[in-house]
Amino acid sequence: MVESMDTLAAPNAYARASETAAYVRSKLPEALQKPKVAIVCGSGLGGLVETIEAEPKVELAYSTIPNFPQSTVQGHAGNFVFGLIGPQKTPVALLVGRAHFYEGHTMDLVTFATRVCKLLGIETMIVTNAAGGLNENYEVGDIVCLNDHLNLAGLVGIHPLRGPNIDEFGVRFPPLSDAYDLDLRRRTHKAWKKLGLDQQKRRLHEGIYAFVGGPSYETRAECRMLRILGADVVGMSTVPEIIVARHAAIRVLAFSLVTNKAVLDAGSRGNDDTIQAMSKTELDEHLNKGKANHQEVLEAGREAAKDMQGLVKQILSDLHED
Repeated sequence: MVESMDTLAAPNAYARASETAAYVRSKLPEALQKPKVAIVCGSGLGGLVETIEAEPKVELAYSTIPNFPQSTVQGHAGNFVFGLIGPQKTPVALLVGRAHFYEGHTMDLVTFATRVCKLLGIETMIVTNAAGGLNENYEVGDIVCLNDHLNLAGLVGIHPLRGPNIDEFGVRFPPLSDAYDLDLRRRTHKAWKKLGLDQQKRRLHEGIYAFVGGPSYETRAECRMLRILGADVVGMSTVPEIIVARHAAIRVLAFSLVTNKAVLDAGSRGNDDTIQAMSKTELDEHLNKGKANHQEVLEAGREAAKDMQGLVKQILSDLHED
């Protein structure tokens, strides 16, 4: 079924999302029926589910939910989790794992969960991801609050809103200059200081995320190009979800965890004097210095989990108090 879907948004997308939302709602107790906040957990950040109270709690495997795409990536559990968070017992929905375009899913499926969230009553989405750091001032383990993006895939036509507009969700030509909610970003910086996180090694930045299709990590030349274009971090998710969320008038707060520093140096040429006497092993080590791998993505996610959990809980607590 997944493989046969057209690249355009399916004409029955609203009907499918409605069917899924009705199914999910039928599994929820009264206390969890009206979540206002959804949290999307990126690679290695599934630990955010630990912020939810033990009871009441409902966990639905993606494989059991009608029409839901399946995540196949290590570090993405594939569960839709509902519960209460923080001292105010705010009802939330957590998407522990996401579908990616590089897995072979259509953009319609990549963003399907976002539309289901809209029909469940979600008003605010907190979206997280693991990303490569392009900004030379970023260190592994830093957190970047996104304030803009470069949608390279979208600029060449691979766009989640391509095809007939779904009027039930939003307008044909939605603006994105206001995609990253300024009030939520302000609250993020205040929460960071309130928790004393500004006194430790890990830093909070604001920056621009470049969305690329993947699944290969970027070349040195591609990293330099993206940096010249203004990107601070680069990754293979998030932007399609944000576009669809804003199309449906959902407020967005997005975080990237810097899990590796992108290699911006052009590297040695084959005729460089400095490498002529190196062995094959030494050449491999020289070329592979700084090379990204998915395991370090997961490890950085585990180490940052507690700070991310505390930050999200504090932001939600402050939101509830207003």
